This record gives sequence, C-alpha cells and structure tokens, in this order.
Amino acid sequence: MKVEAVAERLASPPDTLPAPPSALAPVVARGDRSRPSVRLGAGAPREAAVLVLIVPDDAGEACVVLTERASRGGNHSGEVSCPGGRVEPGDADLEATALREAAEEVGLDPEAAGVRVVGRLEPFWIPVSDFRVTPIVAIADRTPVLAAAEAEVARIVLAPVAAFLPEAEIEIVDAVVRDWPLRYGAYRVADLRVWGATARILGQLGALLGAPAAHAR
Repeated sequence: MKVEAVAERLASPPDTLPAPPSALAPVVARGDRSRPSVRLGAGAPREAAVLVLIVPDDAGEACVVLTERASRGGNHSGEVSCPGGRVEPGDADLEATALREAAEEVGLDPEAAGVRVVGRLEPFWIPVSDFRVTPIVAIADRTPVLAAAEAEVARIVLAPVAAFLPEAEIEIVDAVVRDWPLRYGAYRVADLRVWGATARILGQLGALLGAPAAHAR
C-alpha cells in the first residue's frame, strides 16, 4: 500500500473505528486464574501516548516505525512497540507526548521528515503497567533519518503496513509470559513477533485501512 493511499483513507475516518482482530487478544491458556480486565484500584491510570508513524520506503510503500525495546528487566523489555511513553508535565497534549518520545527513542525530527499528525486510534488500558495508552497516528512525507537511543531501543524496524491489513496472517502462540500461560495472536515482522498492545494498535490500523469504506463517512 502506497503512502498516498494511506493518507487518503486516514483523511476521513469513520465515526466508529473498526475493532482490531479478536484473535490478537491474549487469553489465559489454562488454569483457573484470570487476568484483570477492569481497574479495581483507586485513582486514574497513568496516561501515555505512542506514535504510530507511517513513512515511505524507497519505493513509496507505507511502513510503520517500530522499535525492539532494549532488555532492561522491565514489564515490556525486549518487546516490539511503537515509540512512546508516559505523559510528562511539560507536554501540551498527547500528540506532543508521542512526538517527544519518538524524538527521544528514535531521533525523529518531525520538521525534517515532514511529519503531520492525522488522528488517533482508540485508547486502551494495559493492566501490567496501569497505563491508559492513546495511539497517535502520523504520516511522514519523507523517509526520516532515525537513530536508536541505546538505553531504550535495541533496534528500529520499518514494518510494511501491508503486514497488518485484514488479510495478513496472524500466528497463534502459546507462551508463558511473566508466569502467565497465555495464548495470543501475533504478526510476524522479519524475525520478530508483534503481539499484545502493539499488535492491537496495528490491527486496528490495518482494519481501518482495509475497510471498504474507510475513507468515507
């Protein structure tokens, strides 16, 4: 899918965004324990934003900038994700958070790459870290020059948008994750599995781009 086609479809999204594929949602594979689906604690979850940055490759095909997180022992170490993080007091809004985090993690220069924010996907809650995450979608006119922040990012991956369209293959995986026996759907990108929150984000993006009336209200 060309970047121009992505931009056209995202210019007029439907009033109700399509859901990501249900196969992506992690479920407990066995046993009688269940993972939390609603917050039971007091207070609001911590706010965070991630940047779903769509860039052209050398042939003009649309790709999404992803990172393989450095292994630091945290909840999401070693996983594939979009650049992003928690809201800081100086951030004007969630868009500012996502752009700031992308600058810090992958060295994004929005002006040099001609980056424009085009919308948001549905926010969601991550139980393990208690963040409410809002995906911010942006398109770059030019392929950005990127550099991984060594402390946070093991490598940067440009994944083709086509890998997340509705017809894309979803691999069903059984694995033990932080002592939980889980079954989840994942996308394959190069030698990496994209699953969990990032797969949810990209699955919704793919559903939006792949819907016949994605560009009409």
